[in-house]
Amino acid sequence: MKPTNPHSGHRQRIRNKYINDGIENFADHEVLELLLFYAYAQRNTNDIAHKMISKFGSLHNLFEADVNTLMNNLGCSENVAVLISLAPKIAKRYFKARWDAGTVFKNERVAGEYCIAHFLGKTKEEFYVLCLDKKCKLINCVLLAEGTIDEASFYPRELVAAALRNNAAAVILTHNHPGGTIEPSRADNELTRRIVEIVEPLNIDIVDHIVVSGDKYYSYAARRKHVGGYV
Repeated sequence: MKPTNPHSGHRQRIRNKYINDGIENFADHEVLELLLFYAYAQRNTNDIAHKMISKFGSLHNLFEADVNTLMNNLGCSENVAVLISLAPKIAKRYFKARWDAGTVFKNERVAGEYCIAHFLGKTKEEFYVLCLDKKCKLINCVLLAEGTIDEASFYPRELVAAALRNNAAAVILTHNHPGGTIEPSRADNELTRRIVEIVEPLNIDIVDHIVVSGDKYYSYAARRKHVGGYV
């Protein structure tokens, strides 16, 4: 009589756990293990998942790596690397699909959630202006600058031009701090104050400035800081 294989049915048990309970109670290595079922037909993906996360330090770092970095550091196939790198990009596409032109930013929570979804997967700092109509309905989201953000990064007239081009009655400023804190820097505060001074005479309301880091955001309007706030 053959000894019982303790791993027999393991993959189906993991799938059933996901189907019945969702992914909230999965450890990071279990999330990756489940994903790797669809790259490795026979191998023990639990061990592979642990090694991959250990190599990159976290599931987040692993998912943020590009295909070549994954292949070079893990020695995995291109198929495996593509599957892993797709995870955050599919998530970003999904979250962006939840928002479209016409979204109404009635408070900082809605604006914050939109901005978190917008910056998902971004690895460098970017600065955008959300152009809104009189009812704070989204008209367009315009990229103004990339890289380290300060007043020298872009001319405030570019923001004004974007607002006028989109017939915006109001705008929300937003930028990200990849891998950093959501607390705005002194340069962020000075730039915000400068933009408000320039735009105010043009009857364009600065509703908020949202700073995003990971899945958290900082709202200037919620802190009653430099900007007008929501109506």
